[in-house]
Parts: sequence; C-alpha cells; structure tokens
Amino acid sequence: MSAHLGRRLRKGATSGAVVAAAVAALAASQAPEMTPPPTDNAGGDRAIGAGDTASPSGDGSATGNSPYYTELPSLNTPNKPGVPPVQLPVITGPAQAGIPASVLAAYQRAEQSIRSTAPGCNLPWQLLAGIGKVESGQASGGRVDANGTTLKPIVGPALNGNGFAEITDTDDGVYDGDRTHDRAVGPMQFIPSTWATWGQDANSDGKKDPNNIYDAAQAAGLYLCANDRNLALKADLDRAILSYNRSTEYLNTVISWFEYYQRGTHQVPDGTGVLPVDRSDGRGQGNRPLPTSPLTPAPTTPGPKPSETGGPKPGPTKPGGPSEVTTPPTKPTPPVKPPVTPPTKPPVPPVVPPAVKVARLAVVSSGPLTATTESAFAKAPTVAALDAAGAPITGVSIRFEITGTTDTRFSGGATTATVTTGSAGIAAAPTLRAGEKTGSFTVKATVVGRGMDATVFNATVTERQADALARVGGDPLSATTGTTFGQSVQVKATDKGALAPGVLVTAVIADSTGTKESVDGPSFKDGVRTLVLKTDGNGLISLPAILAGDKAGEYVLRLTAPGGGVTEIKLTVDAPTATPSPTPEPTSSGTGSPEASPSPSA
Repeated sequence: MSAHLGRRLRKGATSGAVVAAAVAALAASQAPEMTPPPTDNAGGDRAIGAGDTASPSGDGSATGNSPYYTELPSLNTPNKPGVPPVQLPVITGPAQAGIPASVLAAYQRAEQSIRSTAPGCNLPWQLLAGIGKVESGQASGGRVDANGTTLKPIVGPALNGNGFAEITDTDDGVYDGDRTHDRAVGPMQFIPSTWATWGQDANSDGKKDPNNIYDAAQAAGLYLCANDRNLALKADLDRAILSYNRSTEYLNTVISWFEYYQRGTHQVPDGTGVLPVDRSDGRGQGNRPLPTSPLTPAPTTPGPKPSETGGPKPGPTKPGGPSEVTTPPTKPTPPVKPPVTPPTKPPVPPVVPPAVKVARLAVVSSGPLTATTESAFAKAPTVAALDAAGAPITGVSIRFEITGTTDTRFSGGATTATVTTGSAGIAAAPTLRAGEKTGSFTVKATVVGRGMDATVFNATVTERQADALARVGGDPLSATTGTTFGQSVQVKATDKGALAPGVLVTAVIADSTGTKESVDGPSFKDGVRTLVLKTDGNGLISLPAILAGDKAGEYVLRLTAPGGGVTEIKLTVDAPTATPSPTPEPTSSGTGSPEASPSPSA
C-alpha cells in the first residue's frame, strides 16, 4: 500500500482527494503527532477535493496563487549522511533531504532574525524550506551567486486570469519584465505588489531584491508571522501557509515538506539541489522557468525483444524431437529520439534608471534653516527619494542649488552640489556657510534627469548679536581743545555672558544728551563722528584716536550693537588755561641801593 501510494505521490498527482489521502497516510504511518488538514473549509480555503479548477482571485496571497510544484517527499525518514539509522532497515533519501548551502543559510538566518524581533511567532526555518521547495525547488537547486542572488531571474507565468488570478501590472515590469500583468518573482515567488510591502534587504547590499534568497527568505518569514500569528499553533500555521497560496492542495504539499525537513536534512553544495518537475497547473516543468540548464530527457523506448521478432527462443529442445528451425535475428529498429525543446528563457527585466522610479522628493530635515553672518548652518537641506508606493530609492542623483541675492555658499564656495541617495533613499546637501550679507534665500532640490517640480527650502541669515557692551578699563576721557584724547578706548561685547565675536558695533559721538550726533566738538579722523566696527575673535573692538575739536564742552561717545548691547562713555573738552604776562624785576646797584634811572640826557 505504502509503495503504491509513494509512486502516486512522486508522479505529482494534483487531485485534492489523492493529496488528502497521501497526507493522511503520512500522518498515520510516519508522523502520528500530525493533525490532518481541515476538511470543513475552516482554514479559509475550498473544501478538500474541490481541486484547483476555479480561477482564484489572488486577494491576500503572496504569490497571487501562482502555480507551484506538487512533487511530494518520500515517505521514508531522511538521514543525514554519515549518521547510522536508528532503526534498520531504513531507505534514506539524501537527494531530497539535501538543501543547497546558501539557501539553507538564508532560511536559518531569517529564523534567527525574526525570533529576535518577534519571538511569539515561533517561526521554524523548516517552514521556509518547505515553501521554498514548493515554490522554486530551493532557488532552482541552489543556483545562486556568492551574495545569494539567483544566476537567472525566477519568473512565473503571467497572472492573466487564465487558470490563475488576474493581476494587472503594478511595477511597470521592473521586477517581472511584464508591463501588462504581474508575475511571481524570485525563489519565494512574491508578486511585485506584495514585495513592495514586505520586501527586505537582509544581506545589507543596499537593495531589496526578490531574486536574492536572503532578502526573499526574510520577507517570507515576516509575511508568515503577520497578524500576530503563532506558528506553533496548527490553526495559525495553516492560515499562514494559505495566505501564501489559497489552495488546500498547496497547504498539504507545504506541510509534507515542512515535516519532512523537520525529521532531518543536510547541506549540499550550491547548484546541486534536486529540481522538481510536476506543477499544479499540469503543464510540467517546461512552463516554469526555474532550471537554469535543460533537464535530461526521459529515456527512449527500447527496441523489440528478440522473442517478439521471431528470433530463437533460448532453452533445450525435447529429446528425439525435431530440431527447431533457427531463423536469423531481425535487426531492431533504432529508437526514435523525441525532439528536445530547450527551456524558455525568462524575459530579462529592463534596467530602469533610479531617477525614473522617483515619484516624489520628501523633506527630511525639519525646522528652519538659519545662521548668523559668517557662520555655518546647523542643519542641511535633506530629502528622501520615494517611489509611488513610498519605498526609498537608492542611487538617485539629487541637485541642490542656492538661489537669491545672498553670499551664502556650500562647502568649497559653490552655489550648486549633486548628491546621490543612499540605501535609505536620503540625500543631504553639503554644509551651508553664511557670508556677510543678511536676509533670506532658497535652496532648491531636484532629481537629475527628471522634469519634476523642485523641493524648496527657505533659509535666513541674521546679524550676530551682543546683549552687553562694556569699556575695558581706562581713565575718564578728557582733552583740551585742539588736541587729541590721549587715552585709548577698548570695548568688549558679550551675548548671554559669552564673548561675541564678529558683531558689528556702531560708535557715535553725540551731544551731551547722547541722543543725536554732535555737529561740533570731538570727532574721529576727517571730521567723522559715526563709525561701524566689528568685534574680533575675543569680542573686542579698539576705537581709533578721537580729536577734541575747537569747542569746549561735555560730549558722549555712544556704542550700540544688534541684540540690545549699549554703552556710553563721557568725553570732556576743556578750554586752554590763560598764561599771565611776566612782571619785570628791578635791578640793584653794586652798593645795594637802587640804581637811579639814567637821565634823559644820559
């Protein structure tokens, strides 16, 4: 019974009744702990035995209910090579139990990653292996490169409603090369619309590739764990598998491989895995472009046996009887070799430039872009390149341009800069540095090679400020008319207690009230009475020499700064003191008596 059933299973029978019977027999003979699949439509599928004759809708299906491989595993428990069987005799199936090295590593890595983030899901890697076997024959027998990407894209048939779901194109043919209908893609057979939601970059190469086994296995694990499923529960396990392909036969096939791998498996070199043949749509291996090289054709029909062509029959003759007439053997007719049709190569998806995929530029940097004169902006204009589904796009060239009457520049003194988006689709402009001009300007971000509207950032440059000004030491300032004040004047600017370099301080020589510029009296060189000076790196300014002028009186040197800093210094101009004429002293004679004035005659 079991041998007969095994032959029927290996032939890939697709009838719901046969598969259900096979799984029931498997559960009874090899895995008594297994609970048979539901037969009352409780799993959300058609009743067992209904078959796959109806065209499914594809709603809620990772693969769009694409066809799958129906080959079932051997009913014998697999043993790892080199490990003696526990019970003898046991017929091992090493070829079926072997999983290509990179594919096995991807399944196990996905399990570890998801168990660390969603431990309640209890995802076993053997479930991913069962789905990978049914969907693609473990990535076409492990035909992947060193990064886990299939050597050729794995693309299913067009989902045009002819026996499958009807799903019109959602990715412009980017993944499946078909701009009319969607096709399932990659070793885990995601349709593009599902990949847009669940796609992962598990191997950290900067892209989410459904044809990469690491990316696809991680995405499949997350998809199966959706809706807070606990895959340790049979009901949740069935729902998860049915969400991948809504077919009872599909559920039974995946469960069979899942439990087969749980009983034992081993690693085989990439490219040496067993390729399945029979497919659920009955078209056979040739309609699903999984193998990357033609399979060996079936053996031809042997020629007729000599006994069937009138040749001599071996064996003794009866004693004394007539000898048997021997006729020369007829040369057998050469077998006719059936024509070998090479497998159809899947269409190569066109290379779409990253810029073409961009649907919009989203602003990433938040808050106003402001800076004071001659300083760097704390933030840079930053955007994210997104496709129509809101997914980031890598490798897009973004051009940033400064516009407006400003002397603000990017690092290096340029007014334009081109930046390429990274793995998160983000591009940040180089650092902006303000010049001496104050005011507003804009930075525009555009996609190079696309006629999209620019994303505009508004920026402002303000004056440097000081909220306090104070004279540094020195005596009162006084001078005489016509001279120069001999004391030097030095002022320190601070803002919130810190030194304020680069602040423009206005110095005005005003009248005694300090309210308006004086029209006479002290001045700077050339009669100038108002100067604008900039504080140095220590927040200090040193005023030039002050001339006293010709008019005595009291004046005020008033200094102000943006930010409210102000100080006033008194200037005193004195008139010169009058010098008295000297009184002549009388001369004395040699006798000590006053000498008489000479006579007029003398």
